[in-house]
Amino acid sequence: MTTIDDISCATDNNKYTIGVFIDLKKAFDTMQHSILISKLNTYGVRGIALNWLSSYLENRTQYVHYLGNSSERLKIECGVPQGSVLGPKLFNLYINDICDVSKMLNFVLFADDTNFYCAGDKLKELAELMVSEMEKLKKWFDVNKLSLNLTKTKFMIFGNRVKQDEVILSIDGVPIERVTELRFLGVVLDDKLKWKSHIEYVRKKMVKNIYILGNVRDILDYKAMRILYFSLIFPYLSYCAEVWGNTYATYIHPLYLLQKKVVRMVHNVKYREHTNNLFIKSKLLKFEDLVKLQTLLFMCKAKNNTLPLKLQSLFVLCSGSGDSRRKFDFKHKFARTTQRQMCPTVKGIRIWNCLEDNLKSCTNMHRFKMCYILKRINQYEEHESN
Repeated sequence: MTTIDDISCATDNNKYTIGVFIDLKKAFDTMQHSILISKLNTYGVRGIALNWLSSYLENRTQYVHYLGNSSERLKIECGVPQGSVLGPKLFNLYINDICDVSKMLNFVLFADDTNFYCAGDKLKELAELMVSEMEKLKKWFDVNKLSLNLTKTKFMIFGNRVKQDEVILSIDGVPIERVTELRFLGVVLDDKLKWKSHIEYVRKKMVKNIYILGNVRDILDYKAMRILYFSLIFPYLSYCAEVWGNTYATYIHPLYLLQKKVVRMVHNVKYREHTNNLFIKSKLLKFEDLVKLQTLLFMCKAKNNTLPLKLQSLFVLCSGSGDSRRKFDFKHKFARTTQRQMCPTVKGIRIWNCLEDNLKSCTNMHRFKMCYILKRINQYEEHESN
């Protein structure tokens, strides 16, 4: 979310943003135990806690067994056990100090999915800055025994300005491939932040799973079909919907049509059956309202001051204005470009400030969600009666 806000803000100010998405070779397997223990000690993990983590990592061996033959056991000097709960956490601590390498770059660290980006007015100068900073990062990776997979490392240039200049970025003399779209943390980013590529990705996933639902609709009852909806369809519609769903209505309309098709399958009715009443019976939100709900849940966290610090700093309540009716409203943000207007941190404020006071004053997230769903279902019923 912070990345999208920074990029859209830079685009709104007529700037370029270059983002580099790095790929590490077997990141979890190459972590040096001695380096990790040293870093944990630096972060304040000492005494019994450090000894416990050391015993978790050390004195492990591995061997290969094939056709009744076993190799010699060798001691594991690096890496963390795969599939463990501690693995991603330890890796985050291992690479946490990469943010201290450069004061010019913004970092997004999520286990071995690492991205950094920087904005600037002039593309050529920005590219030179990125190359200079990446040289520092390469030294950090070498010192920490982490290997970059340069063939899978990509970069992208965000912005609305015409980019006729050929930009070449390289790490250690090896050119990095430039792309116009890339999947990062489960979302397909594109260089214009229009989200058409991600919506097409979601559409294809839905079509594939709709085929599965079509094969079982005459076998399973309504309850089982509703469970399948939340297992096979809903996760794709809801994941990060507040980020990519606030786009042009024409882009997301195909997803709504597919959602209606699925709802008909859940109720096992004909393909031309009106769906408004089916949404009411199922207590399901239409896709547009689902996007609004996801956006409002994000804004509810902002109102309750539970967002990460950097995100929370983007929102300012109007409580100091002296108008008690607006004490739960956020101050509006100016947005010049469409990308900025559709950003959750901007559009979310507009949607939130139009809510009823009883919803805006709600402090419990679950209660807020249930109240909003009930409100929308009641509006569907009013529409049905009219």
